[in-house]
Amino acid sequence: MIKNGRDYNNIYNYRNSKYFVSTVKEIRKWSRINKDVTIFAGACQSFYEAIMAEGANFASSPARIMIDFIDPIIIAEKVATTDENKYISIADIKDELREGERGISGVGSLRKEEK
Repeated sequence: MIKNGRDYNNIYNYRNSKYFVSTVKEIRKWSRINKDVTIFAGACQSFYEAIMAEGANFASSPARIMIDFIDPIIIAEKVATTDENKYISIADIKDELREGERGISGVGSLRKEEK
């Protein structure tokens, strides 16, 4: 959030969230089937709801807090190494994240086998 930002529902109160939102939107536009790409977007104090609304699988930061730099890597590693065709949710990962679901949350993802 910007220094004096108070309205959590106004994207102009966030420094970089508009870029995360537009990137997720662009990825989903080019993705024929929304489930074929797992998207993690956001950073510390991002506009979580707007990022998720555009189609991200996971995003930070629902509680508008600072996240650990390793947390997005943990998410990516879990999605990449989960058995194929197994759905992985934030409930499967949250205990490994520094701030749990306060720092990162999402709808989950189905790992697909590479073709």
